[in-house]
Amino acid sequence: MKADLPTLFARRPTVRPVTNGRRRSGLVRRLVPLGWGIASLACFVGAWELAWAAGWVDPLLLPPPHIFLRNFASQAQYFIPTDVIGETSNATALKSLAMTIGATTLRVLSGLVLGFVCSVATGVAIRYFRLFGNLTLPTITLLAPISPIAWLPVAIFLFGIGNAPAVFMVFISLFFVMTVSTISQIDNVSRTHLNVAAVMGATRAQTFRHVILPAILPSLFMVLRMNLFGAWMVVLVAEATGVGSGLGQIVMLARNTFNSSLSFFTMTLIGVTGFAFDVALRIVQRKVLFWVPSNGLGK
Repeated sequence: MKADLPTLFARRPTVRPVTNGRRRSGLVRRLVPLGWGIASLACFVGAWELAWAAGWVDPLLLPPPHIFLRNFASQAQYFIPTDVIGETSNATALKSLAMTIGATTLRVLSGLVLGFVCSVATGVAIRYFRLFGNLTLPTITLLAPISPIAWLPVAIFLFGIGNAPAVFMVFISLFFVMTVSTISQIDNVSRTHLNVAAVMGATRAQTFRHVILPAILPSLFMVLRMNLFGAWMVVLVAEATGVGSGLGQIVMLARNTFNSSLSFFTMTLIGVTGFAFDVALRIVQRKVLFWVPSNGLGK
């Protein structure tokens, strides 16, 4: 035992550098995508600014970022939720901007949550209850190819003007795709896992909770992320038709007034908000799918 003590103590210091190295390696892996993202954005903005400096583009039609971003207060005055141009003080501008972005974000979030829950429940019911599936699946398959934009008149007929039609549009953009995906994922669950659950005496509810649901959720979250940007496009179109205040309405205002700076300023806000939405969804995905390795969830 005495002979082993020096060896034991000699090995201890070698553990810490390995751990620190792994921590540094993990930190580098997180920072590398961020660095590439900053470099990509810098190249895009630099090329845009270079085109302006060289006189290749008309600043009235395609203003560079330093032009449409520097007059924040004057641009934000258009974001008053009542559609009335208000004061240009910083406090009012920030509040109006936050309320407008919040209105659009809330519509997207509400539509996505309702669409995700209802579509997954519908897909599971179709596969678990044969009669229900025989009655509903042909209709869902028939309606799935219809563009969500085509549902806009229906949304206005049913819900009028306000938040409801915009939420409905986001709901429709996700519901049919997610329902069909849920059915497909259930059909692709490993028969081996189902047979093991049956041998162990699991009930249908236990099989769904412990076998089917963990197997289909990773793919369904990926479908949700893929449809996130489509949901943003749909809600902007809905807001542009006058269903309520929001970023889509500001885009239409910029178009009607031929205000290119306001248009690009709003597009920047839409891009940043959508990116933040995707990052938040990825964080939720990692928390919910805790049993899935991080490299299996996408970047």
